[in-house]
Amino acid sequence: MKVAVVGATGMVGQVMLQILTERNFPLTELIPVASEKSVGKKIIYKEKSYNVVSLEDAVKRKPEIALFSAGGETSQEWAPKFAEVGTTVIDNSSAWRMDPTKKLVVPEINASEITEEDLIIANPNCSTIQLVMALQPLHKAYQIDRVIISTYQSITGTGVKAVQQLENEYAGKAGEMAYPYPIHKNAIPHCDVFLDNDYTKEEMKLTNETKKILSDDSIKVAATAVRIPVVGGHSESVNIEFKKAFEVADIRKLLSETDGITLQDNPQVNTYPMPIYAEGKNDVFIGRIRRDFTRDNALNLWIVSDNLRKGAATNAIQIAEYLLENRFKA
Repeated sequence: MKVAVVGATGMVGQVMLQILTERNFPLTELIPVASEKSVGKKIIYKEKSYNVVSLEDAVKRKPEIALFSAGGETSQEWAPKFAEVGTTVIDNSSAWRMDPTKKLVVPEINASEITEEDLIIANPNCSTIQLVMALQPLHKAYQIDRVIISTYQSITGTGVKAVQQLENEYAGKAGEMAYPYPIHKNAIPHCDVFLDNDYTKEEMKLTNETKKILSDDSIKVAATAVRIPVVGGHSESVNIEFKKAFEVADIRKLLSETDGITLQDNPQVNTYPMPIYAEGKNDVFIGRIRRDFTRDNALNLWIVSDNLRKGAATNAIQIAEYLLENRFKA
């Protein structure tokens, strides 16, 4: 089992290597891949040193699985080249997510849709993954009509440059800016680029990817995405309107019994999800569950998850584990 990690020197790539170790993924050969400027650098995996190789060299080595986290342009160019040699690509960029010929997978929800023909599999957006983890069991039980989301997103979703900007601002130092404004002591309602409809690309990812993953274009989804000076994970305030009546106690029970979800919902003792607790964990944390008293069959809840883990690396490796069990089984 040869596994290539494309973007191995980046933030998500580093977390992928960490999670492969933690979950004891049974690879026999690791192929760390990065841009030309990183070729030859050393990567440590399970106390062993590996040389970073180029994309060309990685394709020649024909890995069974390639975990991509190197940006959309790289994925558009190179994922098909890996697929041509029989490699299954699990891509963390937005390049293939809305391609109707590609599966968009959260394993707990729709891994069973993957077929032998799927050699490029898309990993959803980080904020979408934690959202649909909550929505899917609720939709199945009560039929969602409408969802309104406000996100409070970690700077780690932007990357190393954003982390450096925040650290510079903490220290009072000038430096390269990842954002058009300071992020320290600030909240920027601007994640990704603005589109013609005045929503950002990040906000429309939440709309479009949610419908695709839940296989229901009738769900109405609108989002406002905000970047805040936090490193531990993304948070989301979510308002859901259902077509069917519900009891809040039944919602709590349903979510508490869903794989990959941890309920933290006891406001009487100040128990609720926060990025400081989600960081470094693979679950999606849900709390502040309460009826919206202004609308019939409406609910408010709060969702937090480590965006580098379940929002990216963990989800991709869970897809690889599914492939291992179902496609590469001896």
